[in-house]
Amino acid sequence: QVQLVESGGGLVQPGGSLRLSCAASGSIFSINDMGWYRQAPGQERESVAVITSGGTTNYADSVKGRFTVSRDNAKKMVYLQMNSLNAEDTAVYYCYADVTVSLSTGYRRQRVYWGQGTQVTVSS
Repeated sequence: QVQLVESGGGLVQPGGSLRLSCAASGSIFSINDMGWYRQAPGQERESVAVITSGGTTNYADSVKGRFTVSRDNAKKMVYLQMNSLNAEDTAVYYCYADVTVSLSTGYRRQRVYWGQGTQVTVSS
């Protein structure tokens, strides 16, 4: 019913920048919070950034001042601008969205959907 498709990952040198994008599609009535998690090899998935429907943002301490999360509500997209990247930022990045969907029964259901993940590798 709802799909999240990410793009923008890749290989970047330390100190470089990348911009991740995530597009939501499907039977969406509304989107509440959107954001990004990441998971490095052998580590648990951790929250990176979140943005509410009203534009309030919150970041992990490790990325504050370097990463910026934004969204385009009309396009149902969320972005993550990543600057001053270092090796510790290497991970698979997942976008998520807290979505209220419209069901064929006329009811609505709220749940969190995830993207498939995009690899970000920071290496010289």
